[in-house]
Parts: sequence; structure tokens; C-alpha cells
Amino acid sequence: MKKSFGRKVFLFFNYTILVFLALTCLIPILNQLAISFSASSAVASGSVGLLPVDFTLDSYKYIAGKTDFWRAILVSLERILLAVPISMTVCVLAAYPLSRENHEFPARKYYIWVFVIPMLFGGGLIPTYMVVRNTNLINTIWALVLPCAVNVFNIILLMNFIRSLPKELEEAAFVDGASYADTLFRIILPTSKPVLATVLLFVIVNHWNSWFDGLIYLNSPEQYPLQTYLQTQVLSSSLLAMETSVDVRQLGEISDRTGKAAQIFLAAIPVMMVYPFLQKYFTTGIVVGSVKG
Repeated sequence: MKKSFGRKVFLFFNYTILVFLALTCLIPILNQLAISFSASSAVASGSVGLLPVDFTLDSYKYIAGKTDFWRAILVSLERILLAVPISMTVCVLAAYPLSRENHEFPARKYYIWVFVIPMLFGGGLIPTYMVVRNTNLINTIWALVLPCAVNVFNIILLMNFIRSLPKELEEAAFVDGASYADTLFRIILPTSKPVLATVLLFVIVNHWNSWFDGLIYLNSPEQYPLQTYLQTQVLSSSLLAMETSVDVRQLGEISDRTGKAAQIFLAAIPVMMVYPFLQKYFTTGIVVGSVKG
């Protein structure tokens, strides 16, 4: 079909804006990557742009020897391994009954508000901290997992996606004698892969990038997840001054900026590795899960 002049103008400006936004996200990442592979003298002189200057791997060799960095990665991995199944299970079990019609679940409209009101009006930092403290979760991995296990946004995505599925699928299962549990696990979930992959990505990214909860709920730096650890490192006045095992010969090749850049880039790699496997489901899950009320 031949495109009109107005359509061509719209596509031109649309693609131009999207490319610009993509570059604004990509350029800082490339700059940090270039800094991590550059010598400290080149970084200090401000000559590093999108390509490394005086290429060196010393920053990564330095990071490879930091036990604190790898310990923080293990804490983050433990957090994700615990949080993902808990959060996905809770969201699915909450979204399925909320997706029922009013004649099937008369109290649905009331439970919807039970979820939506806390989404709009949070309790605040101090009450949340008091709840975590009074449940004896302070200074444990569960303080990072349980408080954010129920994500209302993810529940709404799942609920709307399930409501968009053809009703004939469930009706045929009920005719064959299936229960609601059978229908959920044998019909609904297998056909909901796009939204499940989308919610899975949201949960992983949220827990991997979260840093503030580790700062307020954990008392020992040895228990910090990766992002909390990086936050303390980035804000520290001198990264190398705190190290006693740095080879004097390395000081000419690495600096605070190159070391921090290497850690930041390494921290971003796991999410960048996960996203391509879920990307094909991402758009479908977002669009379909957000249009039906």
C-alpha cells in the first residue's frame, strides 16, 4: 500500500526521535565501557570518548581479585533465585481469581481495590521499615525478597492478559471436567507465555537493580547485594585508597574511574544476557496485558 506524504513525515520524525532516545541510552554505556578499558592517564586527561585509549585490561584484573565484588554478586544471585519463584507464584495466584467475571467471583471488585489502593498510596519508608524489623527480617536475605514479592503492576498485567484469552478455552476445559486449578496450570499458563516472560523480566531487573533496600535493611557490608555494594563504591572518595592488596605497578594503569566503570559494566552484563531470550515475548506481553480492563 502506497504511503501518503503525511505518513512518511510521521515515520521520519518517529524514527528520528526513537534513534535519538536509543543513542542517549547507548552512549553512556559505551563511554563507561571505553573508560574501563583505558589507562588512567587517558581517563584523567578527558580523552576517552566511545573508544578506549591506551587499551588495557588492568581494571578487570583488579576487579577479578576483589572478593567483595564477587561476594556481592553471589548475594544478588541468591536474592533472584529466591525472589523470582516467590514473586511469580504470588502474582499468578492473585491474578487468576481477579481475572474471573463478576458472576464467578462476586467479591472481585472489592479485592481489586485492596490491591490498587496500596499501589496508589504507599505506607512510607518508616512504616515499611518497622514492619520488616518487627517480623525479624532485618539483616537477612528475606528482607530483600519478601517486602516486594507482591507487585501490583505485574498482577494487573497478568490479570488483563488472562482476561483477553478466548473464553472458549476455559469452557471446553470445564466441560471435560477440569477444575479451576487444572484450567490454570494446563490451559491458562501455557497460553500466557508472553506475559509470563514479561513479568519474569520485570522481576529479575527489579531485584538485580535494587540497591536502597539493601542499604537500609542490612547492617553488614558483607551482606550487601551487588547494586548496594556498587553504590557504596561509586560514592566512596577513593576506591583504591581502601585497598591494601593493589600492586604498585597497577596504580599507573588503573584509577577510581576505571575501576568503578569496570564494576558497573560487569554488573550490567547479566541483565543484558537475559533480555535477548525474553525480548520476543516482551512487546506482546506489555501490549495485550495492558489494554483489557
